[in-house]
Amino acid sequence: MKKVLLITLGGTISSSADGGTTGVVPRSGADELAAQLAPWLPHVQVVPHEFRLLPSPSLGLADLFALLELIRSTEDVSGIVVSQGTDTLEETAFFLDVLGAGTHRPVVITGAMRDRDTPGADGAANLVAAVHVAASPQARGVLVVFADRIFAGRTVRKESAVHTDAFTASPWGALGLVREGQAHLPLSASPAPTLPVPGLPSDLPAVALISTGVDDDLRLLPGLAGFGYAGVVLEGMGGGHVTAGAVDAVVACDLPVALCSRAGTGPTLRHTYGYPGGEIDLLGRGLLWGGHLTGVKARLLLLLCLMHGWSGEELRERFETIAGG
Repeated sequence: MKKVLLITLGGTISSSADGGTTGVVPRSGADELAAQLAPWLPHVQVVPHEFRLLPSPSLGLADLFALLELIRSTEDVSGIVVSQGTDTLEETAFFLDVLGAGTHRPVVITGAMRDRDTPGADGAANLVAAVHVAASPQARGVLVVFADRIFAGRTVRKESAVHTDAFTASPWGALGLVREGQAHLPLSASPAPTLPVPGLPSDLPAVALISTGVDDDLRLLPGLAGFGYAGVVLEGMGGGHVTAGAVDAVVACDLPVALCSRAGTGPTLRHTYGYPGGEIDLLGRGLLWGGHLTGVKARLLLLLCLMHGWSGEELRERFETIAGG
């Protein structure tokens, strides 16, 4: 019998309403979820571990580093399933993947879009599918399972706030699917570069995430250092562009600035548009290339790089290797 560790962090998959007007909140942990799964997984021993009981916007970096340490220190299991809220699920998946959490066995992350009291609640189905993947000999690395589709943790992203098939990996697509109780992974993600795990300082560096639009002069950028920020991710228009009137503010920002596209599906361009405020102009002024990353992933990556103390060309090389990988 395969043994799979189920680590629960809270989120909608663990949530229900109290019958009043306060709304849906996390209420049930790993034991209840594991008991619900048992009839559907007769050949898998699910070991429950309630690690947090939080809505996912309240999960912090300290929680993610503690989760990484739990995963790295766990022995005698075939795979690991992590359940959490979907608001930050893609960030957890990216964080764990970049730091090599799935090197020795699969780590599968899932959640739910409908709470336990809602008609058509999807949590149990997603958990069963995730356990099947975690127990599969085909599974490798950090994966996300949602609505029976299997995604690479590096490329997955949430594209809907409400639909049960909320996750995608556009433009790459899914790696496989779960069908009739079996994981099918005909595709595999190429090994991607990782970072060493940094130490967790008492004072984490702060990285701002700023998006821009029509006629935005980005006048706040030069003042971010004064508020204690150590870096910035700038989500530019299109392939990574700002208005010409914003270039001076970008240049005046005395912090590492990573350039991404606000479009959601990249990549950020490098060699196409040469006008003032285009990506050639901005990258030529020293901005870091965001590659295939969304803004939220680039923010995590820049934060991890700054935690290592990297700067200058070393920061550029480390950041852009991951962003383009």
